[in-house]
Amino acid sequence: MAEFDPEKFEDKYQHYFPELQRAYKQAFETMNDQYDSELIHAIDQQVLAESEPFYEGDGEFRIDLPEDIDDRLSGVIVDDEKLAAIMDRYEDEIEAELRSVFGFGD
Repeated sequence: MAEFDPEKFEDKYQHYFPELQRAYKQAFETMNDQYDSELIHAIDQQVLAESEPFYEGDGEFRIDLPEDIDDRLSGVIVDDEKLAAIMDRYEDEIEAELRSVFGFGD
């Protein structure tokens, strides 16, 4: 992979699509191993498909999630507190994978 360029990340889907896919896939696999697979699949398909990664600088990334996550999930039953905790963990995992994929380490 070429050296990470923060300016190119502004147009991330053109310049870094394979890397983004790899980071999200690795985060999914980690979460799927640790939590209920039905819930993780639902989050992946119904929430994270609408998420947006951003580069914050200094090797840090953030993930913007769609609003009303609990309203987006169908086919799974989960209380709000558990969902919030899993989403926080999932965001952390994606951000860590992005740092790793783009060579920032952890």
